Amino acid sequence: MRLARVALFAAAVAAAAILSSFSPAQTVAGRVALSVAIDGAIGPASSRQLKRALNVAAERKVAVLILQLNTPGGLVTSMREMIADILASPVPVIGHVAPAGGHAASAGTYILYATHVAAMAPGTNLGAATPVQIGGLPSLPGGEKDNGPGGIGKDTGARAPVDAMTIKVTNDAVALIRSLAELRGRNGDWGEKAVREGASFSASAALDQRVIDFVARDTAELLQLADGRTVEVAGKKEILATKGLAVETLEPGWFIQLLAVITNPNTAVILMLVGFYGLVFEFVSPGAVAPGVVGAICLVLGLYALDQLPINYTGLALMLLGVAFLIIETFNPTVVLGLGGAAAFLLGSTMLLQTEGPGFGVSWAVIGPAAALSLALALLAGTYLWAARRNPPRIGGEAMRGLAVDVLDWNGGEGHVLALGERWRAKADEAIAPGGSAEVTAVSGLVLTVRRRDAANDGAKR
Repeated sequence: MRLARVALFAAAVAAAAILSSFSPAQTVAGRVALSVAIDGAIGPASSRQLKRALNVAAERKVAVLILQLNTPGGLVTSMREMIADILASPVPVIGHVAPAGGHAASAGTYILYATHVAAMAPGTNLGAATPVQIGGLPSLPGGEKDNGPGGIGKDTGARAPVDAMTIKVTNDAVALIRSLAELRGRNGDWGEKAVREGASFSASAALDQRVIDFVARDTAELLQLADGRTVEVAGKKEILATKGLAVETLEPGWFIQLLAVITNPNTAVILMLVGFYGLVFEFVSPGAVAPGVVGAICLVLGLYALDQLPINYTGLALMLLGVAFLIIETFNPTVVLGLGGAAAFLLGSTMLLQTEGPGFGVSWAVIGPAAALSLALALLAGTYLWAARRNPPRIGGEAMRGLAVDVLDWNGGEGHVLALGERWRAKADEAIAPGGSAEVTAVSGLVLTVRRRDAANDGAKR
């Protein structure tokens, strides 16, 4: 009997050891799948959204995180942040290019390569992962530009020159996608082709070339096909148990939605302009309050948005200089400052971003009208100021020149006159009879210099 108890105790210890060796994905605590959708350009908002989802997934110890992708690409900095978060995640990440008709182009291809399990829905595609050009001016509306897949350039009969910076960026991108392919056991040769040649695959072709693990129409099929697969999570092998999991969708919060709007470079430029002009109107008309409040809020939001983007500070300085010139033109019309300010604003806007990722280029449709509107506003204000200068003054001592006054009393070269209902001391170079009329020629303190009106009229006739 005692031997039987010992044997039973040993069996219980062994069973507990076996159960403890299983990963959290196989325990009851992880019987939930969390889903997050990245729909649109990859940027600071996308990076923050994924980071939040991974943190929630780790805290709740869910079985897997489903990352649904439908993106044309985006910023390299945000893409690398997302890849680093996926690689460091303690929760398996299943990448799924969906819905049908969606794509994971450019930066989306790298992110899909980084996920522990990669899948695509029928009717989707991925690839075109060539890095976009660095610097340069945006193409004019309707103009032709040798932009191949991803923006490097396409073959138009004569091969476009490739500079050293383009070679460096391309080689760096190739090294990144190959390292991800080696880590996840995917086709690195096709990844390099997608970078160098801008190649793109459909879902079935990607499956044939071992770029993805399987094709899944929806989330239920995705979890069913992922079940039983062995993945490496945070340096440990883990067997996924995903069949029949309940799926919870994690919606982006209000801050992420706001960040997605303001980190659009065109929106950031508009916010900066509204902020500057709001403060200018507040300084011109103190006490209006509303322009100052709105301007301050827009200016802070614009500066925060630019801080999240890989901006070129030379371009930002040119934009600020252009706005400053336009403001000076408003108060001191010279035309030269107005034209120079508009030119500086346009050049700064085109140089603002260091990279032109899909969805993150500064559009001529925004910066052109913005510069034209600023110039028109400055010229209009300057016109009104110039007209005000040419009009005779309406207040102060200068406004009394030429004013007709009545002579109250006079003695020699001095006396008193009635001007604007008030008694003034007056002086003149000639004698003026009391009760007559005179005209003000100058004002010195509280003393008026006058002359006889008949003398002024005689001088005018002559």
